[in-house]
Amino acid sequence: MSNFKNVIVKTPGESYVSGLTTSDLGTPSYEKLLVQHTAYIEALIKCGVAVTHLPASEEFPDSTFVEDAAVLTTEFAVITNPGAASRNGEIVEIGNVLKDFYKKFYYIEGPGTLDGGDILQADNCFYIGISDRTNEEGARQLKEILEGEGFEATIIPLKEFFHLKTGIAYLGDNQMVVAGEFVNHPAFASYEKIIIGKEDEYSANCIRMNDYVIIPKGYEETKRKLNEAGFETIELDMSEVQKQDGGLSCLSLRF
Repeated sequence: MSNFKNVIVKTPGESYVSGLTTSDLGTPSYEKLLVQHTAYIEALIKCGVAVTHLPASEEFPDSTFVEDAAVLTTEFAVITNPGAASRNGEIVEIGNVLKDFYKKFYYIEGPGTLDGGDILQADNCFYIGISDRTNEEGARQLKEILEGEGFEATIIPLKEFFHLKTGIAYLGDNQMVVAGEFVNHPAFASYEKIIIGKEDEYSANCIRMNDYVIIPKGYEETKRKLNEAGFETIELDMSEVQKQDGGLSCLSLRF
């Protein structure tokens, strides 16, 4: 598992509460969200990374979900083309910030659309989900970029999840956290699996950060399984993030 040295996060704006969502969990509390976001940043610092913290952008309600704007490897950055029209402008700021860290850039071009939340890296393999936000053309472009750089890339059309990473996470050492449609998916047959049950599905979106795995709070079964697999966990309250279809991975770019 590569060691993460940097993360990029972005304060949610007050407009967040009227952002896009498919959930029926109610309107988020902005005050509570800020407390949760601060705790998230503190957890990342505990994992030993340097944090680049961007200010809120009221014109982009969903822009705290920085993961969707880029796909990052150790050598190069791919600037995406988010599938929701209201989010397209978010890539400008992220592209500018990443110039401090990368010299080599690729871009997903329209009509291809791609959200970073649909991309999972497991060592030398990338999995690219086709979702409501990432279309076949966007997936094809990314696959071509990655294969040209010596990675393997597999395209996976989603059946039930919002984003690929909604239901899967890679922990390193051939260990994969899987839920729902990915439990028996042939693409993941070669991994050692930590299986998350239906009622705990939200917790499949967890993040391995150096010596820790960060998980959402309130999923005792998931915590137990990860601890038994030898991982030290950090639990974070994600209630206000979940209301806008967000998970732990969505809130940062990790590299």
